[in-house]
Amino acid sequence: MPAREIKRVLVIKLSALGDFVLALAAMKKIREAHRRAHITLLTTPPYEALARSCPYFNAVEVDGKPDGVRAWLALRRRLKAARYDRVYDLQTSSASARIFHLLRPMPPEWSGIAFGCSLPHKNRNRDRMHTLERQADQLKYAGIWPDAPVTPGSAPPPDLSWILKKAAAPVPGAVKPKPYVMMIPGGSAHRLDKRWPAERYGELAKRLNRRGFDIVIIGGLQEGAVAREIQKHVGTARDLTGRTDFASIATMAAKAALVVGNDTGPSHLAAATGAPTIVLFSKASDPGLSAPRGHVTIVQADDLDALSVDTVERAADFLVPASPQPA
Repeated sequence: MPAREIKRVLVIKLSALGDFVLALAAMKKIREAHRRAHITLLTTPPYEALARSCPYFNAVEVDGKPDGVRAWLALRRRLKAARYDRVYDLQTSSASARIFHLLRPMPPEWSGIAFGCSLPHKNRNRDRMHTLERQADQLKYAGIWPDAPVTPGSAPPPDLSWILKKAAAPVPGAVKPKPYVMMIPGGSAHRLDKRWPAERYGELAKRLNRRGFDIVIIGGLQEGAVAREIQKHVGTARDLTGRTDFASIATMAAKAALVVGNDTGPSHLAAATGAPTIVLFSKASDPGLSAPRGHVTIVQADDLDALSVDTVERAADFLVPASPQPA
C-alpha cells in the first residue's frame, strides 16, 4: 500500500528570535520534503512579518501562545478543523506539548518530544546537541532527512538569501558608502548578564572608527540610551535603534564589514547573512548549544563585565582588514 500523501503540514516555532533564525534551516528542509503540501507556521506576533516573507510557508498564524481558556479552545477548534496530516514541533517545549495534548484524541502525526506523539525524537542526547544538529536529528527521526548531518558542527546554517534577494539593488554610478561596522549592544531587558557594557562598545567603536570604519548601532527603541553612550565615544555613530525591522537588519548586516553583538536575536540574524560576525557570550548561555554559525567568531567570558576591549579588538583583527577598502 502506498504511503499516505501529506497534504497539510503545521510547523510550530513560537520564540525567541535567535532560536527562530536557527530553526529556518529545519523549516527549509521541511519545505523541500513536502514541496506540494500546504504548510502553515504557528508562531507569535513578533515573528509574523519575517515569517510571511519566508518562502517556506503558505500561511502564518500568530496565536501560538493563547492567553486564557477561551483562547486555547479557539486554537483547538481551528487546528482540529484544519485537519493537518503532520505537525513538526520545532519549539519542543511545554507550551507546544500542550498543543499536542489539546488535539487528543486522534492528534495528527507529530514530530517532537511530546509524550505519546507518533514521530518522537528519541535521541537521549538531544538536549546536549546544538540546535542545528538537534533539529536535523529530529527530522531524521521523522523520516524526511535520512542523511541528516548530526555530528557537532556539521549541520548547515540557516539560509537568508530570500531576504537579501528582496533588497534594493545599488543605483548604477552611485557613490559607494564608507565601510561600516554594525554594533548590536542590547538584548533582553531581563538578561543584563548577557550584555557587554555600553562603554566598552563605545571604546571599541572609537578604535574601529579611527581605522576608517563608520559605526552603525541597531537595537530596540528601549536601547537608545546604550546607543547614546556609544556616541559619546564616536559622535558620528548612526543610532538606528527602534528604526529597523528584521529584514532591514539582515540587509544592513550583509553589507557590513563587521558585526559585533551580544548573544541576542539580531546577532543570529546578522550571522545568517554571512556577515563577518563577533558574538559575545557570558556564562548565561552555552555557545555549544545555540551559537550562530557562519563567518562567526565567538568570544566568551564568564562575566562580560570582565571582558576587555583589547580581547574583542583582537577578534576583529581576524575578520576585518586593518585599513578598510570601500564596500
